[in-house]
Amino acid sequence: MDAKFKLGLLLMVFAGVFLTSGCEKKKDVIAEKEIEKNTISKKAEQMDKKTAAVKLETNMGDIIIELNEKLAPVTVENFLIYVEEGFYDETIFHRVIANFMIQGGGFAVDMVRKQTHSAIVNEAENGLKNERGTIAMARTNDPDSATSQFFINHKNNSNLDYTSSRNPGYAVFGKVVEGMDVVDKIASVKTTVRRGMRDVPAELVVIKSAKIVTDF
Repeated sequence: MDAKFKLGLLLMVFAGVFLTSGCEKKKDVIAEKEIEKNTISKKAEQMDKKTAAVKLETNMGDIIIELNEKLAPVTVENFLIYVEEGFYDETIFHRVIANFMIQGGGFAVDMVRKQTHSAIVNEAENGLKNERGTIAMARTNDPDSATSQFFINHKNNSNLDYTSSRNPGYAVFGKVVEGMDVVDKIASVKTTVRRGMRDVPAELVVIKSAKIVTDF
């Protein structure tokens, strides 16, 4: 076996080892990328499933509301800020209309309006509907005027949904998952006129506390 043949044989062996090594490294890179891709997908799936919930403890029972962070991020963040600050503690449902909605989050038990943060943008165009048991932001005629006040729909109120810029709707940001019977009880209370406001419960309906919960 001459020297040239031996050299060629060695080069072929080295080339084979190099190619095999390169293929193995390529397989390792592909596998790592696949693992990374699956990890990202799982994290994204977990983020989609992640929800926050708030328990309203009232003098008529508890209401647990699941918030939709994905479709109403600004509204949910705003609501949670008030919850974390204890803003809603010892406030009242000041406007109650059976077969329509119950509204709260703006007045203390002495019927004095509470000082709020700045208004937020209206997210009513998020696709969520004002159906029975959903929670939405109360506002004035200005679509982007919601601050702390919210209402829980006592029935399906499609007339409150977004349809166009001419009918900007009311932003839904969650739904009642426990305590709809409490909502029904609140909606059925007798109302009166107090401090120039109509549809005020004759006997106070108090939100004793509002707290973020995870086990519901």
